[in-house]
Amino acid sequence: MNLRSLFTLRWVYRAWYYFRLGYGTYLSFLLGFASTLVTVYYLAIRNMPFLLSLFPNFFPFAVLSTLVGVPLAVAVGWAHLKRSRIFSSEVDIAVEANPYYFKIAPGISKEVTTPAMLAELRILQRLAQAEGLLSDSEKAEIEELQAKLRLLLEGKRVGSPTTRVGF
Repeated sequence: MNLRSLFTLRWVYRAWYYFRLGYGTYLSFLLGFASTLVTVYYLAIRNMPFLLSLFPNFFPFAVLSTLVGVPLAVAVGWAHLKRSRIFSSEVDIAVEANPYYFKIAPGISKEVTTPAMLAELRILQRLAQAEGLLSDSEKAEIEELQAKLRLLLEGKRVGSPTTRVGF
């Protein structure tokens, strides 16, 4: 594959992602909201005389539904994030699926931060050893951390996602 086709393919993937984000987050939301208002009004309210007397026109119904529905949706969204265990399960799944929770992300983490941590561990280990401050278990722990950092720098994984029985 040549560079031009890679660039074109990358652009197509990026456009596909932006399309899904824009359509799923904004366009389908607005269309769904408007569709729900129209459907409820014209199929339910217009066939119920009591409700039709309250909302003889679509516009007042749409305004009242929006004024009540938006704060209600905000409250439900807040409860979903802050008060339910559903959101924490969603985050657990996202962590298990995201490879960068078990690898080093490219960029600053791989080029600067992790090598600096490895160098810092080496220097601190030498200083602590020279002063006789390290026990054998502490020395083994530092060496294990250094080995994991080296693996990460090689592009390999450390650790594994947690999985729950039955899910």
